[in-house]
Amino acid sequence: QVQLVESGGGLVQAGGSLRLSCAASGRTFSSYAMGWFRQAPGKEREFVASISTNGLVTKYADSVKGRFTISRDNAKNTVYLQMNSLKPEDTAIYYCSTGNTRVMVPTTPDYWGQGTQVTVSS
Repeated sequence: QVQLVESGGGLVQAGGSLRLSCAASGRTFSSYAMGWFRQAPGKEREFVASISTNGLVTKYADSVKGRFTISRDNAKNTVYLQMNSLKPEDTAIYYCSTGNTRVMVPTTPDYWGQGTQVTVSS
């Protein structure tokens, strides 16, 4: 059974930084692409970033490109999201996700974490 556990969320001022972590278990972590999504109040869940099995292929939503960096440590079964230059519009619950693909996380991933709240104050 795949389990994803996020951590690292919190309250930060605009312009600040946070690093989210997601610890995965239940299958061979290094065999699957990983991703982050987010859901703001009153909005649908949206894609944020994705990373391939070997970390060489990454993709970002236009809204976070140049500010967020996704990375992974296959030895620690963990994926990270470094968030810099945070804006109030980045406020959302951030979810770690994965599916059964190797290069890009699916549009509708099979597995989700419980989410971690990120709040950016102006």
